[in-house]
Amino acid sequence: MTSQCAAEQNAWREVKNGWRPLYGDVDQFGVAVEWHDFRTAYSFDWGKSFHPRTLEFCLNLDGHGQVGAAEKTHSDYAPGNSGYYAIGDEPLPASRRAHDHHQFVTLEFSREHLQKQFVGNEADLEPEIRRIVFEEKKEIVVAPARPMTIQQRGVVASLAEPPVAKAAQILWYQSKALELMAHFLFAPKDPEFFCMRQKRVARERVERTKEFLARDLANPPTLEMIGHEVGCSPFYLSRIFSREVGLTIPQYLRNLRMERAAELLRTGRYNVTEAATEVGYSSLSHFSKAFCETIGCCPVLYPAAKNVILDR
Repeated sequence: MTSQCAAEQNAWREVKNGWRPLYGDVDQFGVAVEWHDFRTAYSFDWGKSFHPRTLEFCLNLDGHGQVGAAEKTHSDYAPGNSGYYAIGDEPLPASRRAHDHHQFVTLEFSREHLQKQFVGNEADLEPEIRRIVFEEKKEIVVAPARPMTIQQRGVVASLAEPPVAKAAQILWYQSKALELMAHFLFAPKDPEFFCMRQKRVARERVERTKEFLARDLANPPTLEMIGHEVGCSPFYLSRIFSREVGLTIPQYLRNLRMERAAELLRTGRYNVTEAATEVGYSSLSHFSKAFCETIGCCPVLYPAAKNVILDR
């Protein structure tokens, strides 16, 4: 699912291949994840890409930029910084410095989309984010940029290698978006202050998520589908799942797939290609890499699979 927004394409036309939509479309789906990598010989008007009534997060790997007007509230983006800004009904000025190598990721959400995701879980949000998302007044807010965390840098780096299986990409990108945003979105909480009922409900939702994922490993559900199934927002679900299991949902799904593939290979009735297809992989190289990392052995050398004829 890639962005087809004509206004967005027009805004980045000057940098040609320096803008790459990874996931979503703000106008159609309320969310978009985009990769930027370009140089310009002049100051570039970055604000042309902003959408009214949205909240955008920027993770700036390289290059210098500014959001907001210098004489008003603004934030300067240096290499290694991250931050967010809320666009109201009026344009928000932003620029990228001439001659710099600009490399950054943006995650853009309509306020309406975030309202749907966090309804009932408003208390989990940082006060400023909660105010931006739920207050009626759609004002412009420019938060100060701050250094990216090690975790955020790792997630940004991983965006270059999404899963090959198309069925898994939506879930994967949704999870990555949450990981990148978590540093900004959620108010810190001591788990000891969670009441027993909240803990019990969270564990039940996690167990139901595991069951839902196991139903069809070749065509996994999206985070929205899982959230609807277990009765909470995708963002909240991703958070409690990681806390309870110690893995993100895509990491857990990959483990499930590899364990199932190993079972199939042990039967002796499936060759490597067939086992890969059964768990949703169309690329043998990517399947083999995931299998080796998870199981600790190449699939062609896996016990009980040595005598399987790979090419019938």
